[in-house]
Amino acid sequence: MATSLKAQLTSKIDGLKAGLSHAFAVEPEGQPLSSEDLVLLEKVATEIVSRHMADPGVIFLESAGPMNFLGSQALHFLTPILDLACNAKEIERAAHLLERRDSIPRLIALIESKAESGKIEPR
Repeated sequence: MATSLKAQLTSKIDGLKAGLSHAFAVEPEGQPLSSEDLVLLEKVATEIVSRHMADPGVIFLESAGPMNFLGSQALHFLTPILDLACNAKEIERAAHLLERRDSIPRLIALIESKAESGKIEPR
């Protein structure tokens, strides 16, 4: 009887471990971005550089980078309200992008390359 109880307990613990193993998993870095993601990053970088906000934008992104996942969750939460002023599809895409750890460094690189080239018309 004690052996079957121990086996049941071990089985339940193993099931719990298996169930929780992916509870806090994030997507692995280095996966390619979709074309929609790249278009959105390009659009954001172009807007930042065209408004001559490249340096403050990079500083903000560098400092807020570790909080990108919290920012994505805030966007998910505020999507119904932001839908009144912005495109809801782009807000959702931005929220999904912020969930990825590699999106902020890519955006910073895009902003810096656009700022260095100087080919964007100011607004």
